[in-house]
Amino acid sequence: MINEYDEIKELLRRSRRLTEQVAPPVNIDMDIEGEEEFDTEPQEDKSKTYRVSGGLIKLHGKTKQELELSTDEKTAFQETMDDFVDQVSDMADYGTLNLYPNNVEWSGQIIDKDIDFMYSIGESSGIYINGDMIKVDDDFVDLINKLSSFYDQFKAKWAKILAQRKKTKTVEGEN
Repeated sequence: MINEYDEIKELLRRSRRLTEQVAPPVNIDMDIEGEEEFDTEPQEDKSKTYRVSGGLIKLHGKTKQELELSTDEKTAFQETMDDFVDQVSDMADYGTLNLYPNNVEWSGQIIDKDIDFMYSIGESSGIYINGDMIKVDDDFVDLINKLSSFYDQFKAKWAKILAQRKKTKTVEGEN
């Protein structure tokens, strides 16, 4: 009678024999000589969301440093929301500001006009709006002009933030 130990031992022996038939033994010393080390595993994208004065800012990155929100970034976000109220509309619901390594996206809705907007700088720069059956009148044209004027200010402010993040990342990477 074969006990469990002998059965497992026999299965291992068969497995080794099959492996040797499929792949011949490798000369490890020969393979190591020309081998270079590469990181084939891409780092996983991560994100972290912060609440700043009632708005949300979400940082996207691969490292812990890229997910840290600076005081300058908090201030810029607060100023962006305040300036939007002053210059575009005080009837707005803000979406999350997404801060990626190479671009910034911020969206929201103008409540009284039922228009969704999105500002993007970086990879797909521009102003995007969405709405159903929007009445095109002088108020609408005025709103579009305000959205467009504010975009220039938004772009200037957040382009500086992106540049600062890249500069900080480079300085940290050099040390």
